[in-house]
Amino acid sequence: MRETTTVRRPLRLRPVRPAGWWFDGVLLAALVALTAALAAGQLLDVDLTVREWVNAHRPEPARQVAVVLNFLGQGGWVLMPLTFGLGVAVAVRTRSIRPLLVGVGAFVLTSFTVGPAKLWTDRAAPSSKLPPEESVQIFATLPPDEWDLSYPSGHVANTIIWYGAVALLVAALLRTLDRPAAPRSLYVAIRVAPPAIVFCTTTYLGWHWITDSVAGLLLGLLLGRLLGRVPWDDLPLPDLPGGVHRRGVFTDDL
Repeated sequence: MRETTTVRRPLRLRPVRPAGWWFDGVLLAALVALTAALAAGQLLDVDLTVREWVNAHRPEPARQVAVVLNFLGQGGWVLMPLTFGLGVAVAVRTRSIRPLLVGVGAFVLTSFTVGPAKLWTDRAAPSSKLPPEESVQIFATLPPDEWDLSYPSGHVANTIIWYGAVALLVAALLRTLDRPAAPRSLYVAIRVAPPAIVFCTTTYLGWHWITDSVAGLLLGLLLGRLLGRVPWDDLPLPDLPGGVHRRGVFTDDL
């Protein structure tokens, strides 16, 4: 009897823009340089100046609008339910488990990077009751009851990563509905508008120093590119009941 073998498809990374790893290196270098500058006491005056300005220009109606808009960056209440909800919808229509892996990947990526970075840098928030010249310090020794998870901004980083996943799943869902391909501008808007809004609102509300938000932007872009490269259709999965390991869910047209 002739023995049959299964030929595995080669893993090919999905394309990202700009192409290549050079841009990832630029983002990483910029994040390291920013962190080192803050640790050396540089740029702290910028943080303090922005803090003073937003505190002096935050009328109650504007604050309420900013609070509502900032919900775009809420991971547990908005981003995770939205992503996994879209994943379930695509999974049901394609009868494949692969769309659910996108949300799992985003969760794992953010959990093992953003949170540990906050614990490591140990920075207070602009709204801290400590004197500003103390709360603005990075790698500080803060009191046990002090909020010390400011750097980098998790709202900004998470928004970039999760809305990248949302854009991917929206494209997959539209294909399952036999709808015309959405314009690329739609996916650009999904990826760009929420992070820009969250960047501005977290800084305006005094929930993060502006350098926290810049660091969150750099880290989010770096991690978002890593997540965007994952070849979801080619990830090796065991044969599952009902063939739910099937491929052909995603394309590279984003």
